[in-house]
Amino acid sequence: MKKQLTITGMTCEGCKATVTRNIKKLPGVQTVSINLSNGQTIVDANLIYSEDEIQEAIGKDSKYQIVRQETNLCSSSAPQSTTATKGFFATYKPLLLIVVFITGVSVLAQAGQHGSIDWSLWMRHFMAGFFIVFSFFKLLNLEGFANSYRMYDIVAARWKGWGYIYPFVELALGIAYLIHFNPTITNLTTVIVLGVSSIGVIKSNLDKRKIKCACLGDVFNLPMSKVTIIEDLTMVGMAAIMLA
Repeated sequence: MKKQLTITGMTCEGCKATVTRNIKKLPGVQTVSINLSNGQTIVDANLIYSEDEIQEAIGKDSKYQIVRQETNLCSSSAPQSTTATKGFFATYKPLLLIVVFITGVSVLAQAGQHGSIDWSLWMRHFMAGFFIVFSFFKLLNLEGFANSYRMYDIVAARWKGWGYIYPFVELALGIAYLIHFNPTITNLTTVIVLGVSSIGVIKSNLDKRKIKCACLGDVFNLPMSKVTIIEDLTMVGMAAIMLA
């Protein structure tokens, strides 16, 4: 995407630097070119952003306001979406590999000791691995994750601090599943936390927003899709089963 906008309120190089820095916080933004004399701004990104999303990154109540969306320019070097140029398995390869590895390790953790699979124990091991591994990727770039997460999560959109806390909540849940800490509290917390998170994911899919999924933090450029819904709701379902 190469989007050309006019932004008012910039009167000096400091203003220009502030607007540039805020827009570059959006995942996938490559360059931001601003003409200070007339406010003309060109945003070059690997993902598609609406005028409202760019304004939100700048600040809704900021003195810098987008007054007109002039045009969308074609950019041959920047694909409009990840899945447009790559197939499903190529796009979601990191996520699929992680899920397969966690599934396999959860099975092997029992097979060597019991010779059979206790599915309740398997779910607990899977949940522990899921939360610990996914929190690890988020913590590699905490700020990058927080900026991506607030693009669609209903809590983080209102309170950015939740994006910085969320990976630690996941890590705590992973440890709780691993040591079998108070199953009722652990599973109930999972249902609430991921259930609320799923709302934003579902809404973004229904709105057909072309944004980045933050499930693996800012390390991999995974697009938001039905895969993210399945991922969240599966975890909610497993926690609900164990809670019951």
